[in-house]
Amino acid sequence: MKRLTLLILLIFSTLTTAENTIRLIVNNWTSQVVLSHVTAKLLERQGLDVELTESSVTDQWGALSHGAAHFQMEVWEGTMSAKFNRLVKAKRILDLGFHNAKTREEWWYPSYVEALCPGLPDWKALKACSSIFSKTGEGKGVYIAGPWEKPDEARIRALDLNFKVEVVSNGDDLWEKLKIAYSTKRPIVLFNWTPNWVESRFDGKFIEFPNYEHECEKNPKWGINPNFIHDCGNPKGGWLKKAGWSGVDEMWPCATRLIRNINLNNQQISNMSALVDVDGLSHEAAADKWIKNNTKTWQSWMVTNCNHD
Repeated sequence: MKRLTLLILLIFSTLTTAENTIRLIVNNWTSQVVLSHVTAKLLERQGLDVELTESSVTDQWGALSHGAAHFQMEVWEGTMSAKFNRLVKAKRILDLGFHNAKTREEWWYPSYVEALCPGLPDWKALKACSSIFSKTGEGKGVYIAGPWEKPDEARIRALDLNFKVEVVSNGDDLWEKLKIAYSTKRPIVLFNWTPNWVESRFDGKFIEFPNYEHECEKNPKWGINPNFIHDCGNPKGGWLKKAGWSGVDEMWPCATRLIRNINLNNQQISNMSALVDVDGLSHEAAADKWIKNNTKTWQSWMVTNCNHD
């Protein structure tokens, strides 16, 4: 009887702990993973129980909507706004505020290329100097794309660029190619985004294509080429937000206030990523180092007088 009572108490204690555990979503890009680790460590400093749970971008919305996960620290406008906005409007999840960082995904080149291709970053300069981006120094230029589905070939056709697309199989391959080109100052144009570690270690710029509007993706009559869609660049200055399950304000008001306070700019997120992608630290070690080196920043986010939620 005594053993049964102890077993019941243990089960009850385990269930209670699980119910009170904050689950942070971890996606599959460096800055989001490190920031999730940083957030977990700060929540633990507030006396809260935290668990990191891996999820794809697609699956995270169901987890957040049903309270199976509770917070996501990097919601990108360019790839996540449609689902995010719909669930916020339906009151299934909460918008927990902006980061100061502005997001962008676009063709990118190292700054030394400008001396070899006058007129950059204006996209029209690519028409006159496409050959410097070819592997042989003549013929079509090569644009190096990541392993994500993007309308690069449609853009090349719509803007009549003398380029072809080379797709790498892994995102890390982009940076290997960049490092090799950078070491010899060879011209290269490739997919990049911000915030990202690259901008903390390499000087470069995005190509300035015609400004994006939604019509560019669906109406051939929009833009400079009346025959094709995608005669524009990608969105500029996109937002970066944080999201939460709709019940977090009631369940963990202290944690939710802390997460609303967390606010990083592009350079801070880039430096955070570089600790892993350049310096070779693990995600957790990078979080520890960032916390050690940025005390004033994270202390300004902490919440006082918490009643342990």
